[in-house]
This record gives sequence, structure tokens and C-alpha cells, in this order.
Amino acid sequence: MRLLAAALLLVLPAAAASAADRTDTLDAVAKAGVLKVCTTGDYKPFTYLDPAKGEYEGIDIDMARDLAAALGVKVEFVKTSWKTLMADFTSGVCDMAMGGISVTLQRQKQAFFSIPIDVDGKTPITKCENVEKFQTVEQIDQPGVTVIEPPGGTNEAFVRERIKSAKVTIFPDNTKIFDEILAGRADVMITDASETRLQQKLRPGLCAVHPDQPFTFAEKAYLLPRGDVVFKAFVDQWLHLRLHDGSHAKFSAAWMG
Repeated sequence: MRLLAAALLLVLPAAAASAADRTDTLDAVAKAGVLKVCTTGDYKPFTYLDPAKGEYEGIDIDMARDLAAALGVKVEFVKTSWKTLMADFTSGVCDMAMGGISVTLQRQKQAFFSIPIDVDGKTPITKCENVEKFQTVEQIDQPGVTVIEPPGGTNEAFVRERIKSAKVTIFPDNTKIFDEILAGRADVMITDASETRLQQKLRPGLCAVHPDQPFTFAEKAYLLPRGDVVFKAFVDQWLHLRLHDGSHAKFSAAWMG
């Protein structure tokens, strides 16, 4: 019995580590005939699960389909959330994660990232009449101001670190969160500049606040298994080509114009 218990202690950590430190993804995907991609489905323009169609769409969804075609396999999207992204990814339920994912050092501890796709950063979005009121973090971080954010992810992390006096409301549905600002139940959201540019187009009355001069510098990339240099090399080369042959620009233009 003691020997069995000891054996389990040796096997379980190795099994747990294998998902985060997978080194055979390229061969495994080819053998399975499917590329499993974790994505939140709540972050236009990158990933959106259309409830009416039951289908994913977005820039990174198109890119995922293109990558699967380059690999000669089908793509399967695995629903995740910003709060559970890293736990889902490292559990091994998907081969990679896509959908407007920001590169952070905390995530880098558990995974590889592809080469960067975009440069982005945190900036406010608010009603157009309030743009001048919310130019700086200091102007936002005032009693009587309500900042709204989705749970988990880099948006919440930013406001937890920087917002001390304003009220912070965590709203569970990132597809409807901007309507809370329009309805007057929140004053401002701090999110990626790319998202603010799209949302001001989709929701008249909302305006991005200095999206060309965000509060932070960040890059977006695709999340890959830690240690799998072969798969990373393939994804990086595919991405390098798509960033220069017009494919990524075409997918982006369909959303951003």
C-alpha cells in the first residue's frame, strides 16, 4: 500500500506538469486531426460566440481556422473565461489559446507565447460627454465614479492595482458590459484600446478616450504550451507569414474597417 501511494505521488505531479509542459503538440494535433483552441467568445473584435448562430467569429477565430488549414486539420473551439483561462489551458483541454490575449509575465510563467500580433494598452471608454472628465487615472479614481470591469483578466488586474477611491463593479458578461455605461449604471471602463475603438463604432454614445495614447504598453499573442519549441516554431512562422501576406490585415478589416 505504501509503495502504491509513493508511486502515485511520483506519477501525479508528472501528469499535472505534462499539460503545461507539453512537447509533442505538433505531432499530437496531426494524429488527432483536430486543433483544439481555448477562447473566451466574449471579446470583439477577436473572439465572439454568436448566441443566435451558436458559432464563433472574430479576427482570431479566422486566424485559428487558417492555422488549422495550414496544419491540415480541423479546428475545435473550447469555451473558457478570462478568470479560468490559465487553469483551463494548463489542464490540457486545448492545444493553444487565442482571442485577444495580452502577454503578461504572470502568464509567461506557465506558458509560451507566440510572436506578438498587435501592440495595445489600457485606456478608458465612457459616454462621449464625459471624455474630458476621464482623461487620467487620477480623474477616474475619485469618489462617486463607478468603474466597471469583467472578472479575471488584465482589465480587472489593472483597476485592482490602480483604482483605490472610485467604486469598482465587476460585471459578469463582457458582451453586455458596455450597455451598463450607456444606461448610466457605470461611468467608465478601462480596457484595451482595440476594444474601445470597436465599441464606439458599435454603440453610438460611447467614445474611446485617447486610444492612441493608452495608459499602458501591452502586446497580444497566442498562448502555447510551455517548453514546446517545435510547435512554437511552427506557429511563429505561420503567424509571421500571415502578418506579412495580408491575411491578418484582411481578417482585421472585416471588423475594424
